[in-house]
Amino acid sequence: MRVFKNLLFFIILFFILAGMSDKIEKKLMDNDSFVRERNKSIYRILREPENSIDVLVVGDSLSYCSVSPMELWNDHGMAAYVCGQSGQKIQEAFHMLKTVFRTQAPRLVILETDVLFKNQTGIEGIKNVLGEWVNYHLPLIREHDIWKVFLTGKRYSGENYKGFRFRSLVNPYERGKYMVETREKQQIPDMVRVYMDGIVELCERNGTELLLLSTPSPDNYDYPKHNSIEEYAEKHMIGYLDMNLKLNEIGINWKTDSLDQGDHLNFSGAQKVTGYLGQYLKNKYDLPDHRGENFYRSWEEEAQKYHKKAEKCLKKIKKKDNQND
Repeated sequence: MRVFKNLLFFIILFFILAGMSDKIEKKLMDNDSFVRERNKSIYRILREPENSIDVLVVGDSLSYCSVSPMELWNDHGMAAYVCGQSGQKIQEAFHMLKTVFRTQAPRLVILETDVLFKNQTGIEGIKNVLGEWVNYHLPLIREHDIWKVFLTGKRYSGENYKGFRFRSLVNPYERGKYMVETREKQQIPDMVRVYMDGIVELCERNGTELLLLSTPSPDNYDYPKHNSIEEYAEKHMIGYLDMNLKLNEIGINWKTDSLDQGDHLNFSGAQKVTGYLGQYLKNKYDLPDHRGENFYRSWEEEAQKYHKKAEKCLKKIKKKDNQND
């Protein structure tokens, strides 16, 4: 009898929290200044007009430092959105996609592959699984400290260029060649494979193509990782683009394009990466050009603001490069 009462208590508690979470989620969609920068994309993507996003990018900080949706818009009229998070785990990527599919029907999902090699063993892996399940179903738990915002009046400002973040610092990468060909493989953790299989299934169920993308990052990529990702992609018959093997074609210059000595790209690098990616997507996928459509008029307005910001950012990068000479 006691077990039944305890079970009933937790069921009632869950539904109470779920109802409160729904209200909190709607509140945060209206005003994401209540949300820390890491989680803003969760709520911002939900307020995009339904079925307006054709390309959805998920991943950790490499995603939002490397792929600029407004560059894809300016060059090809692609409607893309980056739902990256700093240190995003594979469980977060999976639930981010579930969130997006509630209101969007992207033709293509791009997964930045650095999430595939984050430690997911033992207790840590179990905590990630349970924690992200709770966060998805009960956003109130994820934003558990939101009461501080209401009490103190504190706000978290942040730019919104469809999930991309400008970076103008220049710290060159100087350690030389890092993609040394080998047959060795760095194994993808079992827990990650389980969720990666779930992402593949989720995309298939929603009629969405999936592309694995490794953006240029000497700190995070090498050939053993490339081999494992390539093997997984071939097994599941999904696309894989490793930009670390195409640095010359992309035009990466580690003297000017590195934000922090080989971890992330700055805006100069992101612009080159996105330029290459845009042409790749145009050639490989059937993606519409929305420029000139009334439904996407707000994108044209945001593109103008983005262009001004981009010019200022590139000037800062050039100035810092000249100072380093």
